[in-house]
Amino acid sequence: MIKFTLRFLVIRVLWMTTLVSFLTQACQPALTLSTPEPVLPSSTLQPLSTPTPDPTSTLVATPTPIPLVPDFSHIVIIIFENKEYGSVIGNGSMAYFNLLASSYTLLNQHYTPAHPSLPNYISLIGGDTFGITDNCDYSDCYINAPSLPDLIEASGRTWKTYQDDMPEPCFTGNTLRYVRKHNPFIFFDPIRTDTERCQRSIVPLTQMDVDLAANDLPNFIFITPDICYSAHDCTLDLADGWLKEQMDKLYPALESTGEPYLIILTWDEGQGNHSCCGLPELAGGRVATVFISPQVRENFQDNTPYSHYSILKTISEAWGLPYLGHAADAETTLITAPWK
Repeated sequence: MIKFTLRFLVIRVLWMTTLVSFLTQACQPALTLSTPEPVLPSSTLQPLSTPTPDPTSTLVATPTPIPLVPDFSHIVIIIFENKEYGSVIGNGSMAYFNLLASSYTLLNQHYTPAHPSLPNYISLIGGDTFGITDNCDYSDCYINAPSLPDLIEASGRTWKTYQDDMPEPCFTGNTLRYVRKHNPFIFFDPIRTDTERCQRSIVPLTQMDVDLAANDLPNFIFITPDICYSAHDCTLDLADGWLKEQMDKLYPALESTGEPYLIILTWDEGQGNHSCCGLPELAGGRVATVFISPQVRENFQDNTPYSHYSILKTISEAWGLPYLGHAADAETTLITAPWK
């Protein structure tokens, strides 16, 4: 009996102890689990600020300047003889010339430096008439000075003059239909006296067919008709037919390249003494000049006063060449209005 009582008392004490412990824990507030805030390094606790931009790292877009004249792959001059502007424009005998004039850009205030022919041809590639006042049929009139071909070659480009009815390359005389006064290149000593250069670049018009077939046209081309087809000795309709024949060859060849090109149709002189642009008071008259190119404005007439020196200046500007002679004059206007 005593053993049972002791065992009961022990059990009761253990039960009471467990109960007290449970009640004690139940009366305490519940614990809330939370994620502790991270402790940042002291270096990150500084005030925020906007960094000062480095001007050297800022990329500024520089606009590309628009060229005053397109950079043509080929420039062609075809030159006729001795007709004033009013004798050509609107004349049915030159229907094809007038079609081109109305379809592309017509320079209707273009004046030439002098009379007779030779000084005008010389001015187109030399920038001056060099005091020449006649056609030098019985004297030399040779010029020891730089000319447009020198600058063209220095730029890495090529050139040729195709002379109609010229009997052989670098020919220095005259025939019944070929006259050297319509070939300015032969008068410049640096070209004529260099045999290889002269024979390579002053050639008969028949050579153009060979170069076309070989797809080997030079960058600069100067074409002179013979004394009949230039309208010097024969009628305008013959000159017009000759022009169409040459254009039918040149135009498809230049178009097929897909590159910019310019064909200039002009005249050496007019039949009056009209002047402009720093030329002598009595100059060589007004002529009809047409610019043909995908880069020119269509059905456009440019009323700006120009001279032969303007053509030389414009070619030089297109190819980044120095201005020769009067091409550098302030009175010589650069031709910019026709370009699209």
